[in-house]
Amino acid sequence: MQAKALWTDDLCNTSASHRLPDQLRPDLRLVFVGTAASMRSAELGHYYAHPGNRFWRAIHEAGITPRRYQPSEFASLIELGIGFTDLCKTGAGMDHQIAAETIDVPGFRAKMETYRPRTIAFTSKKAASLFYGRPSAAITLGRQARDESLPEIFVLPSPSGAASGSWTIEPWRELAAWIAA
Repeated sequence: MQAKALWTDDLCNTSASHRLPDQLRPDLRLVFVGTAASMRSAELGHYYAHPGNRFWRAIHEAGITPRRYQPSEFASLIELGIGFTDLCKTGAGMDHQIAAETIDVPGFRAKMETYRPRTIAFTSKKAASLFYGRPSAAITLGRQARDESLPEIFVLPSPSGAASGSWTIEPWRELAAWIAA
């Protein structure tokens, strides 16, 4: 029997226009984790929705998905074993616009303990730095040192157009090779 995806709209007390629902179910092979929804994503209700965002192109080019999906199709990736969440579910904007008190690392950890995905992939060094409690400069891209209490963790360069200067597809390919193994 296949588990149904959980949409956690009811877990937040703020307007739905400022967040995206989690797309999680038990035993996913991969969960992408951002800091928070962009304003465009919050407005449209789709993860990585800004036209300048490389996310959808990257997951296809790296070999994570069999074709290039559109942001509006994000919910269909659950059938591929891919889920989505953010560290902040109550705000939207660029990383520097997200209020520190809205970052919910304990809530994120609880979700990962509940759903137990095989792999977590932070889609920016900023999101990983918030999770680890270290400066972004101390975070390396790619597969992270193993912590037996957590799934495998990868840190990917931000696909945001605003982060073009640090873009590389290689950590995305490393992730694709790991989840295919």
